[in-house]
Amino acid sequence: MDLLPSLDAALLPLADESRAAAMRAYMRDHFEFLGIPTPARRAAARPLLKAMKGAGAAALLEAAGELWARPQREYHYTALDMLAMHWKPLGEEHLPQLISLARRKSWWDTVDGIAGIVGDVLRREHHGMDEALAHSDFWVRRIALLHQLGWRGDTDTERLFRYALALSHEKEFFIQKAIGWALRDYAHHDPEAVRRFLAGDGMILAPLSRREAAKHL
Repeated sequence: MDLLPSLDAALLPLADESRAAAMRAYMRDHFEFLGIPTPARRAAARPLLKAMKGAGAAALLEAAGELWARPQREYHYTALDMLAMHWKPLGEEHLPQLISLARRKSWWDTVDGIAGIVGDVLRREHHGMDEALAHSDFWVRRIALLHQLGWRGDTDTERLFRYALALSHEKEFFIQKAIGWALRDYAHHDPEAVRRFLAGDGMILAPLSRREAAKHL
């Protein structure tokens, strides 16, 4: 199906400029918005995204790229919803394309969405992101830190702690925050492991990272 015209027909009647102004302000005026709340956007787009079932990786990534080319952030969010709904055709070989999307119009909202999709793929393939951890773009490094979110018992703890330590020297807020978030998420599954880490090697983490990691301990 030709997704964009159908999506335009579903979303444009819901546009609200007063909401769009508030959404732009919340995102520091980095992006344009139609002004559609998330529940309404997802309800309007869901039938169209469900119709993408059976599409191959190439078609999904092409559609995501077309959606990403639109200026309004709702199209980017819809691309993320589509990839999250139909991630199973994606494999390790498609990670460069997913990372490329994350590096276009980057901010925490879409970067973290891509991290979840990358995590779905890698959880199945038992593969890490050592190369991404050393990337020059800190948003890619953030994906490396966050890709195991929600893995619980499947988490590679050696990798989790190693990644946190590898980036512990960074001053970038979004990296320090991601280190703490990744550790806090795993602490829901194994709080003692995170306590031991924070009391040992994790002593070198930035105060922000340590506060975030220990928030619910």
